[in-house]
Amino acid sequence: MHKTVQNLLNIQKEINSNLDNIKKNKIPKIIAVSKTFAMEKIIPLIEYGHIDFGENKVQEAQDKWSQIKLSSKSINLHLIGGLQTNKVKIAVKLFDYIHSVDSAKLAQKIFDEQQKQNKKVKIFIQVNIGNEKQKSGVNKSSLPELYSFCRSLNLDVVGLMCIPPVDNSVENYFKEMSILNDSFSLTELSMGMSADYIKAVKNSATYLRIGSGIFGNRS
Repeated sequence: MHKTVQNLLNIQKEINSNLDNIKKNKIPKIIAVSKTFAMEKIIPLIEYGHIDFGENKVQEAQDKWSQIKLSSKSINLHLIGGLQTNKVKIAVKLFDYIHSVDSAKLAQKIFDEQQKQNKKVKIFIQVNIGNEKQKSGVNKSSLPELYSFCRSLNLDVVGLMCIPPVDNSVENYFKEMSILNDSFSLTELSMGMSADYIKAVKNSATYLRIGSGIFGNRS
């Protein structure tokens, strides 16, 4: 068995052991974050049957995934990095999920492109849960307005996404995200990475974005 597949199975086992019985019917999906990794590390996971993969950059994703997605229709490709408006056309064509919508301008551009391509992408609104100046994401105070705007465009908003500050309060941020997500009656919640995914699972995350935990450290 390939190392990446074994790592994935180990993570799934750890998740299952940390889910209480109430949550067993909503086992979170693991997005294998394959940014910067070559396809030879990714192919074993595809052959094993894993379907959720994440990329940070549109251009890299286009180079790596365009052909594979034509032959593997079941793959869900997630854009988890920031999206510039000039890359929306390619992103809508290539990705199934966009996790980084954080402005009305970007939401409008995605809507316009979906109309042209007759395709609908599932959307997560990225929340700057720690109000960090260096990070993308909509502030909590502006979230209701952006959510309403996305809904007015009939975008398929499935949940919220966050990248919390790297400090000892990560679980508090996850709890806050879970409460926010529930306040909009959203069913999906994208949070948790290799270092903190168990804490995210305990706070109702439904999509975990795990890179190094599956593929190893990036060189």
